[in-house]
Amino acid sequence: MPQPAPNLVVAVIPARGGSRGVPGKNIRRVGGIPLVARAVVAARNARQIDTVFVSTDSAEIAEAAEAYGAGVIDRPDDLATDTASSESALLHVLDELERDGIRPDILVFLQATSPFISPDDLDDAVERVTLGESDVVFSAVESHSFLWRETDKGAAAVNHDAATRPRRQDREPQYQETGAFYVMRVDGFRRSRHRFFGRIGMGLVSPPSALEIDTEAELLAAVRMDASSRPRTAIDVDAVVTDFDGVHTDNRVHVGQDGTESVVAHRGDGLGIALLRDAGYPVLILSTEQNAVVSARANKLGIDVRHGVADKGTVLREWAAERRIPLSRIAYLGNDVNDLACLEAVGWPIVVADAHPDVVPAARVVLTRNGGDGAVRELADLVLPERTHA
Repeated sequence: MPQPAPNLVVAVIPARGGSRGVPGKNIRRVGGIPLVARAVVAARNARQIDTVFVSTDSAEIAEAAEAYGAGVIDRPDDLATDTASSESALLHVLDELERDGIRPDILVFLQATSPFISPDDLDDAVERVTLGESDVVFSAVESHSFLWRETDKGAAAVNHDAATRPRRQDREPQYQETGAFYVMRVDGFRRSRHRFFGRIGMGLVSPPSALEIDTEAELLAAVRMDASSRPRTAIDVDAVVTDFDGVHTDNRVHVGQDGTESVVAHRGDGLGIALLRDAGYPVLILSTEQNAVVSARANKLGIDVRHGVADKGTVLREWAAERRIPLSRIAYLGNDVNDLACLEAVGWPIVVADAHPDVVPAARVVLTRNGGDGAVRELADLVLPERTHA
């Protein structure tokens, strides 16, 4: 007896260029990777998903999606407004794919704003739809919260009797929709034109996977969560570049009565630079600050320096090209917004523990030490094992 053809499973990530709560949200970074790219990676790592597409009106989002292996569907302007539904974007993608002869059986709808989607959770949900257990499976997390709403007469209980406070273990669990993913049969979705239809199932995910980013505070929380959960492994690079103020120093400057400026450096950082230099790593201090103390410190450490630099990204590229070092093989350590161009250019963007909140999302690694308090030595210790064991 002939076997039935396997289901074609397509993942679609709608990602508009506009966002009110977090400007440029879909290309903001967690762990040094744009949010839309994290969703692409999760889908591509799922065994049950055949191909991944991103629907967008943004050239930047399209570039990031393609860089991480997704196909791109141009999203019409009328489907990229604040009021346009995700369903309208999904139906547009299905129509475009059908014009190319691609007719998926199962649609996996992912949200780029959920940075911790598990490929295993996606596989489980797809399998349940494939086996006919459900027509739709959506991500959900168990909740025992007491919910309230505001009324014209004051606060009113939503999911409980306010006069009764049962213990957590005595309450029937409820489940919160996370928005991370929805897996559905395409035929049913086309008929209903809505993500919920037929037999609906929940795909339970862990609380970290339930995080959805709609505010700057939630973005920063995701960055911190990612940094704390990632194992601290050796950093495999061929060169190290650092900012100066706020990295080699604590970002403070002492000004004498005659106007002379001085800073305080950490001896451990000096030893870390010496270890890197002796191991054969090219090291550069790259600073916008025009001050003799920058070049004096670099000369004492015996490393390259470029200071008084307005366009740090261009100078970094020139320095790397002169030494024939790919940017992907460089670690850059920074702390503030003038480091963003460099952080986004290199393979290992790294920031100190007390970095400005606006640059933390660009980092692949957030160190545990503050600038001027051993951060450079911490980075050296992460880099050196790779060369030691090579």
